[in-house]
Amino acid sequence: MSETDMKLVVVGAAGRMGQTLIRTIHGMAGVRLHAAVGRPGSPFIGRDAGDLAGLGPIGVPVTDKPLEAFLDAEGVLDFTSPASSVEFAGLAAQARIVHVVGSTGWSADEEAKILAAARHARIVKSGNMSLGVNLLGVLAEKAARALPAAGWDIEILEMHHKHKVDAPSGTALLLGEAAAKGRGIELAAHSVRVRDGHTGARPEGAIGFATLRGGSVIGEHSVMLAGEGETVTLSHSATDRSIFARGAVAAALWGRGQKPGFYSMLDVLGLN
Repeated sequence: MSETDMKLVVVGAAGRMGQTLIRTIHGMAGVRLHAAVGRPGSPFIGRDAGDLAGLGPIGVPVTDKPLEAFLDAEGVLDFTSPASSVEFAGLAAQARIVHVVGSTGWSADEEAKILAAARHARIVKSGNMSLGVNLLGVLAEKAARALPAAGWDIEILEMHHKHKVDAPSGTALLLGEAAAKGRGIELAAHSVRVRDGHTGARPEGAIGFATLRGGSVIGEHSVMLAGEGETVTLSHSATDRSIFARGAVAAALWGRGQKPGFYSMLDVLGLN
Protein backbone atom coordinates (compact mmCIF):
# COMPACT_ATOMS: atom_id res chain seq x y z
CA MET A 1 0.00 0.00 0.00
CA SER A 2 1.34 3.38 -1.03
CA GLU A 3 0.59 6.88 0.27
CA THR A 4 -0.25 7.85 -3.32
CA ASP A 5 -2.93 5.15 -3.66
CA MET A 6 -6.31 6.65 -4.53
CA LYS A 7 -8.67 6.29 -1.56
CA LEU A 8 -11.97 4.86 -2.82
CA VAL A 9 -15.38 4.38 -1.21
CA VAL A 10 -17.75 1.62 -2.31
CA VAL A 11 -21.47 2.33 -1.79
CA GLY A 12 -23.94 -0.53 -1.92
CA ALA A 13 -21.14 -2.57 -0.39
CA ALA A 14 -23.31 -5.56 0.53
CA GLY A 15 -24.64 -6.12 -3.00
CA ARG A 16 -23.13 -8.35 -5.67
CA MET A 17 -21.44 -5.46 -7.47
CA GLY A 18 -20.39 -3.90 -4.18
CA GLN A 19 -18.61 -7.07 -3.13
CA THR A 20 -17.02 -7.37 -6.58
CA LEU A 21 -15.77 -3.77 -6.31
CA ILE A 22 -14.24 -4.47 -2.89
CA ARG A 23 -12.39 -7.53 -4.20
CA THR A 24 -11.24 -5.67 -7.31
CA ILE A 25 -9.90 -2.66 -5.39
CA HIS A 26 -8.10 -5.00 -3.00
CA GLY A 27 -6.32 -6.68 -5.93
CA MET A 28 -5.39 -3.59 -7.98
CA ALA A 29 -2.33 -1.37 -7.71
CA GLY A 30 -2.76 2.37 -7.22
CA VAL A 31 -6.00 2.22 -5.21
CA ARG A 32 -7.17 1.18 -1.78
CA LEU A 33 -10.53 0.75 -0.07
CA HIS A 34 -11.05 3.76 2.18
CA ALA A 35 -14.65 3.03 3.24
CA ALA A 36 -17.62 0.80 2.49
CA VAL A 37 -21.19 2.07 2.75
CA GLY A 38 -24.35 0.02 3.19
CA ARG A 39 -27.97 1.08 3.34
CA PRO A 40 -29.37 2.24 6.71
CA GLY A 41 -30.74 -0.68 8.68
CA SER A 42 -28.72 -3.25 6.77
CA PRO A 43 -27.66 -6.25 8.89
CA PHE A 44 -24.17 -5.84 7.41
CA ILE A 45 -23.49 -2.47 9.08
CA GLY A 46 -20.43 -2.83 11.30
CA ARG A 47 -19.16 -5.96 9.58
CA ASP A 48 -15.71 -5.96 8.00
CA ALA A 49 -15.99 -5.24 4.27
CA GLY A 50 -13.29 -7.79 3.51
CA ASP A 51 -15.21 -10.54 5.30
CA LEU A 52 -18.32 -9.51 3.38
CA ALA A 53 -16.49 -9.87 0.05
CA GLY A 54 -14.82 -13.16 0.95
CA LEU A 55 -11.33 -11.69 1.44
CA GLY A 56 -11.04 -12.02 5.19
CA PRO A 57 -10.68 -9.02 7.52
CA ILE A 58 -9.16 -5.87 5.97
CA GLY A 59 -9.95 -3.38 8.73
CA VAL A 60 -12.71 -1.47 6.90
CA PRO A 61 -16.11 -1.76 8.65
CA VAL A 62 -19.30 -1.19 6.64
CA THR A 63 -20.95 2.10 7.63
CA ASP A 64 -24.33 3.70 6.96
CA LYS A 65 -22.94 7.27 7.09
CA PRO A 66 -21.88 8.13 3.51
CA LEU A 67 -20.88 11.76 4.10
CA GLU A 68 -18.44 10.75 6.84
CA ALA A 69 -17.07 8.06 4.51
CA PHE A 70 -16.62 10.56 1.66
CA LEU A 71 -14.91 13.35 3.60
CA ASP A 72 -11.34 12.04 3.53
CA ALA A 73 -11.76 9.95 0.35
CA GLU A 74 -10.86 10.72 -3.27
CA GLY A 75 -13.51 8.78 -5.17
CA VAL A 76 -16.74 6.83 -4.79
CA LEU A 77 -17.83 3.84 -6.87
CA ASP A 78 -21.60 3.63 -7.13
CA PHE A 79 -23.66 0.82 -8.73
CA THR A 80 -26.72 1.34 -6.51
CA SER A 81 -29.90 2.92 -7.97
CA PRO A 82 -30.62 6.24 -9.69
CA ALA A 83 -32.37 7.68 -6.62
CA SER A 84 -29.43 6.75 -4.38
CA SER A 85 -26.91 7.91 -6.97
CA VAL A 86 -28.52 11.37 -7.11
CA GLU A 87 -28.20 11.60 -3.32
CA PHE A 88 -24.59 10.40 -3.41
CA ALA A 89 -23.79 12.90 -6.17
CA GLY A 90 -24.69 15.77 -3.87
CA LEU A 91 -22.51 14.38 -1.09
CA ALA A 92 -19.63 13.71 -3.49
CA ALA A 93 -19.87 17.29 -4.74
CA GLN A 94 -19.63 18.56 -1.14
CA ALA A 95 -16.60 16.35 -0.51
CA ARG A 96 -15.09 17.32 -3.92
CA ILE A 97 -14.37 13.72 -4.90
CA VAL A 98 -14.79 11.74 -8.10
CA HIS A 99 -18.17 10.01 -8.43
CA VAL A 100 -18.26 6.97 -10.73
CA VAL A 101 -21.86 5.98 -11.47
CA GLY A 102 -22.84 2.63 -12.95
CA SER A 103 -26.49 2.67 -11.83
CA THR A 104 -29.10 2.01 -14.52
CA GLY A 105 -32.84 2.61 -15.01
CA TRP A 106 -32.76 6.43 -14.96
CA SER A 107 -35.82 8.66 -15.35
CA ALA A 108 -35.57 11.99 -17.17
CA ASP A 109 -35.86 13.85 -13.85
CA GLU A 110 -33.05 11.82 -12.28
CA GLU A 111 -30.86 12.39 -15.35
CA ALA A 112 -31.43 16.13 -15.00
CA LYS A 113 -30.46 16.04 -11.32
CA ILE A 114 -27.21 14.14 -11.93
CA LEU A 115 -26.30 16.57 -14.72
CA ALA A 116 -26.92 19.49 -12.35
CA ALA A 117 -24.64 17.91 -9.73
CA ALA A 118 -21.88 17.62 -12.35
CA ARG A 119 -21.56 21.42 -12.38
CA HIS A 120 -19.73 21.05 -9.07
CA ALA A 121 -18.50 17.44 -9.13
CA ARG A 122 -16.46 15.14 -11.32
CA ILE A 123 -19.01 12.53 -12.40
CA VAL A 124 -18.23 9.62 -14.72
CA LYS A 125 -21.49 7.88 -15.61
CA SER A 126 -22.06 4.97 -17.96
CA GLY A 127 -24.65 2.26 -18.52
CA ASN A 128 -21.68 -0.10 -18.78
CA MET A 129 -18.12 0.32 -17.53
CA SER A 130 -16.45 -2.37 -19.64
CA LEU A 131 -13.96 -1.58 -22.38
CA GLY A 132 -15.54 -4.12 -24.73
CA VAL A 133 -19.07 -2.71 -24.47
CA ASN A 134 -17.91 0.86 -25.00
CA LEU A 135 -15.96 -0.26 -28.06
CA LEU A 136 -19.14 -2.04 -29.23
CA GLY A 137 -20.99 1.26 -28.90
CA VAL A 138 -18.45 3.00 -31.14
CA LEU A 139 -18.76 0.20 -33.72
CA ALA A 140 -22.58 0.37 -33.56
CA GLU A 141 -22.48 4.10 -34.22
CA LYS A 142 -20.15 3.65 -37.20
CA ALA A 143 -22.23 0.79 -38.63
CA ALA A 144 -25.48 2.76 -38.25
CA ARG A 145 -23.89 5.72 -40.03
CA ALA A 146 -22.52 3.56 -42.85
CA LEU A 147 -25.68 1.53 -43.58
CA PRO A 148 -28.70 3.51 -44.87
CA ALA A 149 -31.86 3.53 -42.76
CA ALA A 150 -33.97 2.94 -45.86
CA GLY A 151 -32.55 -0.55 -46.30
CA TRP A 152 -31.23 -1.55 -42.87
CA ASP A 153 -33.22 -2.10 -39.68
CA ILE A 154 -31.59 -1.93 -36.24
CA GLU A 155 -32.57 -4.25 -33.40
CA ILE A 156 -30.89 -4.47 -29.98
CA LEU A 157 -31.17 -7.72 -28.04
CA GLU A 158 -30.15 -8.06 -24.39
CA MET A 159 -30.30 -10.75 -21.71
CA HIS A 160 -29.58 -10.51 -17.99
CA HIS A 161 -30.09 -12.50 -14.80
CA LYS A 162 -33.58 -12.89 -13.34
CA HIS A 163 -32.95 -10.40 -10.51
CA LYS A 164 -32.38 -7.35 -12.75
CA VAL A 165 -35.08 -4.76 -12.11
CA ASP A 166 -34.85 -2.39 -15.11
CA ALA A 167 -35.43 -2.99 -18.82
CA PRO A 168 -34.06 -2.38 -21.35
CA SER A 169 -30.69 -2.55 -19.66
CA GLY A 170 -28.51 0.52 -19.34
CA THR A 171 -26.11 -1.11 -21.79
CA ALA A 172 -28.86 -1.71 -24.34
CA LEU A 173 -29.84 1.95 -24.09
CA LEU A 174 -26.19 2.97 -24.42
CA LEU A 175 -26.01 0.95 -27.64
CA GLY A 176 -29.32 2.38 -28.84
CA GLU A 177 -28.07 5.92 -28.25
CA ALA A 178 -24.89 5.10 -30.18
CA ALA A 179 -26.90 3.72 -33.13
CA ALA A 180 -29.23 6.74 -33.06
CA LYS A 181 -26.24 9.07 -33.06
CA GLY A 182 -24.90 7.25 -36.12
CA ARG A 183 -28.25 7.79 -37.85
CA GLY A 184 -28.49 11.42 -36.73
CA ILE A 185 -31.81 10.86 -34.92
CA GLU A 186 -33.18 11.06 -31.37
CA LEU A 187 -33.51 7.62 -29.80
CA ALA A 188 -36.62 8.57 -27.79
CA ALA A 189 -38.54 9.42 -30.95
CA HIS A 190 -37.55 6.22 -32.80
CA SER A 191 -37.36 3.61 -30.02
CA VAL A 192 -39.65 0.57 -30.04
CA ARG A 193 -39.66 -1.17 -26.65
CA VAL A 194 -42.74 -3.44 -26.79
CA ARG A 195 -44.30 -5.56 -29.51
CA ASP A 196 -47.46 -7.47 -28.79
CA GLY A 197 -50.50 -8.44 -30.84
CA HIS A 198 -51.14 -7.14 -34.34
CA THR A 199 -48.39 -4.53 -34.58
CA GLY A 200 -48.40 -3.86 -38.32
CA ALA A 201 -45.24 -3.48 -40.37
CA ARG A 202 -42.03 -2.34 -38.72
CA PRO A 203 -41.64 1.47 -38.98
CA GLU A 204 -38.72 2.48 -41.18
CA GLY A 205 -35.88 4.00 -39.16
CA ALA A 206 -37.01 2.49 -35.84
CA ILE A 207 -34.54 1.11 -33.34
CA GLY A 208 -36.07 -1.92 -31.65
CA PHE A 209 -35.27 -3.43 -28.26
CA ALA A 210 -35.83 -7.00 -27.11
CA THR A 211 -35.34 -7.94 -23.45
CA LEU A 212 -34.71 -11.41 -22.02
CA ARG A 213 -34.36 -12.30 -18.33
CA GLY A 214 -33.35 -15.56 -16.69
CA GLY A 215 -30.92 -17.53 -14.60
CA SER A 216 -27.60 -15.97 -13.63
CA VAL A 217 -26.66 -14.36 -16.96
CA ILE A 218 -24.35 -11.41 -16.25
CA GLY A 219 -24.93 -9.66 -19.57
CA GLU A 220 -25.38 -10.50 -23.25
CA HIS A 221 -25.88 -7.74 -25.83
CA SER A 222 -26.22 -7.75 -29.60
CA VAL A 223 -26.78 -4.98 -32.11
CA MET A 224 -28.35 -6.47 -35.24
CA LEU A 225 -28.46 -4.55 -38.51
CA ALA A 226 -30.84 -6.41 -40.81
CA GLY A 227 -30.89 -5.67 -44.51
CA GLU A 228 -32.48 -7.41 -47.50
CA GLY A 229 -30.75 -10.78 -47.75
CA GLU A 230 -28.05 -10.09 -45.14
CA THR A 231 -27.63 -9.33 -41.44
CA VAL A 232 -24.69 -7.80 -39.57
CA THR A 233 -24.50 -8.66 -35.86
CA LEU A 234 -22.21 -6.94 -33.35
CA SER A 235 -22.20 -8.58 -29.93
CA HIS A 236 -20.62 -8.64 -26.48
CA SER A 237 -20.76 -11.25 -23.74
CA ALA A 238 -19.89 -10.55 -20.10
CA THR A 239 -18.83 -13.61 -18.14
CA ASP A 240 -17.46 -11.93 -15.00
CA ARG A 241 -18.69 -8.85 -13.09
CA SER A 242 -15.09 -7.86 -12.43
CA ILE A 243 -14.91 -6.31 -15.93
CA PHE A 244 -17.32 -3.61 -14.74
CA ALA A 245 -15.44 -3.16 -11.47
CA ARG A 246 -12.07 -2.77 -13.21
CA GLY A 247 -13.60 -0.24 -15.57
CA ALA A 248 -15.06 1.72 -12.65
CA VAL A 249 -11.67 1.85 -10.90
CA ALA A 250 -10.05 2.99 -14.15
CA ALA A 251 -12.71 5.72 -14.42
CA ALA A 252 -12.00 6.91 -10.87
CA LEU A 253 -8.25 7.07 -11.50
CA TRP A 254 -8.87 9.01 -14.74
CA GLY A 255 -11.32 11.37 -13.04
CA ARG A 256 -8.79 12.21 -10.33
CA GLY A 257 -7.11 14.70 -12.66
CA GLN A 258 -10.21 16.18 -14.32
CA LYS A 259 -12.16 19.40 -13.77
CA PRO A 260 -15.76 19.25 -12.50
CA GLY A 261 -18.05 17.99 -15.26
CA PHE A 262 -20.10 15.12 -16.62
CA TYR A 263 -18.07 12.41 -18.35
CA SER A 264 -18.65 8.97 -19.86
CA MET A 265 -16.48 5.89 -20.30
CA LEU A 266 -15.81 7.08 -23.85
CA ASP A 267 -13.96 10.02 -22.31
CA VAL A 268 -12.04 7.70 -19.98
CA LEU A 269 -11.02 5.43 -22.86
CA GLY A 270 -10.24 8.27 -25.27
CA LEU A 271 -12.99 7.12 -27.67
CA ASN A 272 -15.17 10.24 -27.52
